[in-house]
Amino acid sequence: MATLVWAIPGFIITMKGILAYSQLPFSQWWLFAITLCVICGFYFIFGKVVKRYIAHISGLPDRSRFWHTFPLKGWLLIVFMMALGITLRHIQGIPIEFFASFYSGLGPMLLCSAVQFLKKV
Repeated sequence: MATLVWAIPGFIITMKGILAYSQLPFSQWWLFAITLCVICGFYFIFGKVVKRYIAHISGLPDRSRFWHTFPLKGWLLIVFMMALGITLRHIQGIPIEFFASFYSGLGPMLLCSAVQFLKKV
């Protein structure tokens, strides 16, 4: 369950980042540097979160409900991140460069985190 909760949005966000990059001229090389910074930032953030959630999941009985996969704080974080993403997409004036660099960093890190859950199964 944890793998799906992280992998599905990771794939969707990665595809949106790639689409945003495809709409930009290749001469904006500096966006790749920003994307690398976003990847590094989320690497450290998600690394800690995934370890905590794996420890939580390991302590659950074998037959648990899917909503027990994460603690309440984890589900609230997921809802907040989804709401923030939806809100950002509807705010006028945010440049496509932001979505290209941010989504291209966030999406792959969500996918890498999903793989970490999968490896612990």
